[in-house]
Amino acid sequence: MRSIRAAAVGAVTLSLALAASACGGGSSTGGGSNDSPKTLTYWASNQGASIEVDKKVLQPELDKFEKQTGIKVKLEVVPWSDLLNRILTATTSGQGPDVLNIGNTWSASLQATGALLPWDAKNFAKIGGRNRFVDSALGSTGAEGKDPSAVPLYSMAYALYYNKKMFADAGIAQPPATWAELAADGKKLSKDGKWGLGAEGSNPSENIHHVFVFAQQHGADFFTADGKPDFTSDGVVTAVKQYVDLMGKDKVIAPGNAEYAQNQSVSDFAKGKTAMLLWQSASANLKSQGMSEDDHGIAPVPVQSGTPGTGAQVNSMVAGINLAVFKNTDNLDGATKFVKFMTSDAEQKILNTAYSSIPPVKTAQTDSAFNTPANAVLKDTLAKSAAALPQVADESQFETAVGTAVKGLFADAAAGRAVTTDSVKAALEKAQQQMPAA
Repeated sequence: MRSIRAAAVGAVTLSLALAASACGGGSSTGGGSNDSPKTLTYWASNQGASIEVDKKVLQPELDKFEKQTGIKVKLEVVPWSDLLNRILTATTSGQGPDVLNIGNTWSASLQATGALLPWDAKNFAKIGGRNRFVDSALGSTGAEGKDPSAVPLYSMAYALYYNKKMFADAGIAQPPATWAELAADGKKLSKDGKWGLGAEGSNPSENIHHVFVFAQQHGADFFTADGKPDFTSDGVVTAVKQYVDLMGKDKVIAPGNAEYAQNQSVSDFAKGKTAMLLWQSASANLKSQGMSEDDHGIAPVPVQSGTPGTGAQVNSMVAGINLAVFKNTDNLDGATKFVKFMTSDAEQKILNTAYSSIPPVKTAQTDSAFNTPANAVLKDTLAKSAAALPQVADESQFETAVGTAVKGLFADAAAGRAVTTDSVKAALEKAQQQMPAA
């Protein structure tokens, strides 16, 4: 489904073909030009509680850019469920937007298509220089040793959000610091139609984010040092089973969450249906759904033992959104100006405040607006205990293959079928077989 090179397996290519759609903007000439200097098309990822919320956040800023430059930006907010396939279709057709948001975990995969403008020293100089951005964000912009394929826009980290009243009513004095504590607390909280923890069991990307962290905590990775898939090591199998066991064995996640893929777990938490949520920078999303910041607390994601830190105490992937330019844009100068505008100190403050994310621009990140208790947890996590997902060309296929395998294991757990070490390993073996040949 997420093929980016000719060596991809047939099923992947077929799925991409089925997902193909007409994509406006850009040029098919193969080289950036300035043939349409007065317009840009921009695909923004769905960051807020809805597409309409995103339009309300972004449109005033795009109007501001038009007033400053005379360039009109045509905005389309694309749901996460469609975004990667839309981008990959555009890379193969040559018909894409001028500027787009990409999940930072996709950077190396999309870089390998050759469709995105490389951010070399010359291009970085046009937007104020590479050293404006924090190192952790730059670490998820493309393969090591190559010019980045995108520029950081929003930085995020996972945290544990918990309902203060539900915790107090259950006699739980503080949020869990370890997974054993979370399972124990979750059992106390799972009663009377409410559940301890929410999850997005049918969302491959969410599944990958969590099992990646579990694997890191078990000292394992999904790729070898030379970039080859390694999905069936003992550490990876243990990590995946531990995550799915939160539903199947510990029974702190509702079986219905196996079908969640559209942020329903965030809505459930906001409505008091679940007591805990593992999510990226969720405060603004929760507030937009009526949950006061006073009603929930925020803590680091649990680890196996002790407190979060380096090495096996990793408790988040380096989450975030990057801003990329299609190489064949019809307005190269305008696209560069737009990237400069969106990563300016002023816009970084506005946009990251709206999405409760952390600016990847150093000077904006130090602004007092980002010194809240919630942001302190996120910034500390990004600085000390977050790890970047593998920046390899096959990362997007990895997300699809393993994320879908985890989806199937959640379906088994929801149906009451046993999720065993053997069944987890078999699912991961099948996922590895779906990866492109080395």
